[in-house]
Amino acid sequence: MSRKITLGVIALAAAAALALTGCASGGGNAGDTVTPGKLTIATGEPAYSPWTVDNKPENGEGLEPAVAYAVAEKLGYKKEDVVWVRTTFDGAIAPGPKDFDLNLQQYSATPEREKAVDFSSPYYVTKQSVVTTKSSKFSGAKNLADLKDAHIGVAAGSTALNIVKEEINPSTEVQVFNNTDDLAAAVNNGQIDALVTDVPTAFYIIDSEQVKDGVNVGQIDTTKGGDELSILLPKNSALTKKVTEAVDELRKDGSLDKFAQKWIADKGAPVLPKK
Repeated sequence: MSRKITLGVIALAAAAALALTGCASGGGNAGDTVTPGKLTIATGEPAYSPWTVDNKPENGEGLEPAVAYAVAEKLGYKKEDVVWVRTTFDGAIAPGPKDFDLNLQQYSATPEREKAVDFSSPYYVTKQSVVTTKSSKFSGAKNLADLKDAHIGVAAGSTALNIVKEEINPSTEVQVFNNTDDLAAAVNNGQIDALVTDVPTAFYIIDSEQVKDGVNVGQIDTTKGGDELSILLPKNSALTKKVTEAVDELRKDGSLDKFAQKWIADKGAPVLPKK
């Protein structure tokens, strides 16, 4: 065998070994992810509780890290093969190349967004939450009937208005405000007793202290309305179908319900029954 042929055989063998090593280090095909053998997952900066605990998604605590690691496992990736990065909310849904494989930041799929990015099936469907102050007599409400005499406000154009009317049916007219900033201010100045908004916004209002000493009384028990939060992926990602299948499996086996109970209901947003 000539020296050239021998070198060629060695090079081919080395390339094959390298390819096998890459495949063995993580799930999926080498071209499916931004870094071969790794699954790069993005979230916001900062990432708020209960979606991510202590702004540390790598600890797996919070609804979205729990979902992310469960999906990664379904795709064949070990926890150590998951790499976390940060993006802005708007930057991730803009057209163009991405530095992540998956992104979880309470995204809901819309026709406009789907022109630029892909979405999985939903991992969480939001409910409407009731927010008031810790000193309010309504902060300890255990059911929707306990809120009947509360003066409640909602933001204009939200699904909260009809849900409050139908599920709580308060004794005074529901007040409508231009936006959530005005809504939070109305709670602070005593104009209303409580506000109702979707769960992600409710936690943001509390965490950002828009409502001083705010507390999430609980979620309104209804199947109506609510955003379907989904995993965002780069447009035409090879992983979109696989991620959707993984999310669907987690929904079917009850894992998503367990995550929601642990990280949403048990972390300060219990579901409020009618009575």
